[in-house]
Amino acid sequence: MSRVLITNDDGIAAPGLRHLAIEAVAAGHEVVIAAPAAEASGMGTALSAYTDDDRVVVERHQLDGLDGVTSYGVAATPSYIVIMAMAGAFGPEPEIVLSGINRGANAGRAVLHSGTVGAAFAAATYGLPALAASLDVLSPLDASTGGNRLQVLNAMADASHNWAAAAAYIRSVLPGLRDGWVVNLNVPDLPAEKILGLRKAKLAEFGQVQMAVAETGDDFVRVAVEERGGREEEGTDLAWLADGYATYTAVKAVGVDEEFTLP
Repeated sequence: MSRVLITNDDGIAAPGLRHLAIEAVAAGHEVVIAAPAAEASGMGTALSAYTDDDRVVVERHQLDGLDGVTSYGVAATPSYIVIMAMAGAFGPEPEIVLSGINRGANAGRAVLHSGTVGAAFAAATYGLPALAASLDVLSPLDASTGGNRLQVLNAMADASHNWAAAAAYIRSVLPGLRDGWVVNLNVPDLPAEKILGLRKAKLAEFGQVQMAVAETGDDFVRVAVEERGGREEEGTDLAWLADGYATYTAVKAVGVDEEFTLP
């Protein structure tokens, strides 16, 4: 049994967090939950917190189906929460960090910007094994909003997603986690019987969406998030996801190229 920290970037009330914690408890781990009090998506590895008289605001929660599991909503970014945990803020230091299950895929090199993956990166810098898990719930907007843009389905529809299918893949991945590495797992939002399997994947060139400049003026720039067109390179996480497979990629948080030398 290992002591496991569960966190995310969708916030303490997100259903994916609860499903991930239930899976970790079922695997026999000692679990503590510490997640942002409010959504902190796109924070990457940012270190920031809301303080009151120099004290980070922390609130106890009781999550459904997790009786006996201590849960905290923390006014801080996911990476900051991991660092707090390593300093003993939520009890003994964790031995494993699990982040997610995120609402929306974290794929391609854009994982750099994900708060879900950022928390796992923070854990890996301490030499811990870490998992970032995501469920691919992106859906196209209708034509009235631009047609080719994407949106993440909001929390009101969360119950309809296939969290249990993602949790089943987490169960199979947990034994393979390695010290100092992040395993980035993405699962299609499909019933378990319709997912074609699990594939090791390369990171796609970027991510599912990209930023575009929609309008500029003398004193403003308006940006939009748009779907990236075209078929992804075969063997990448986005290509496998599009074909109906769950994917995993082992990513090093910080690495050094020992062979690189300036002329």
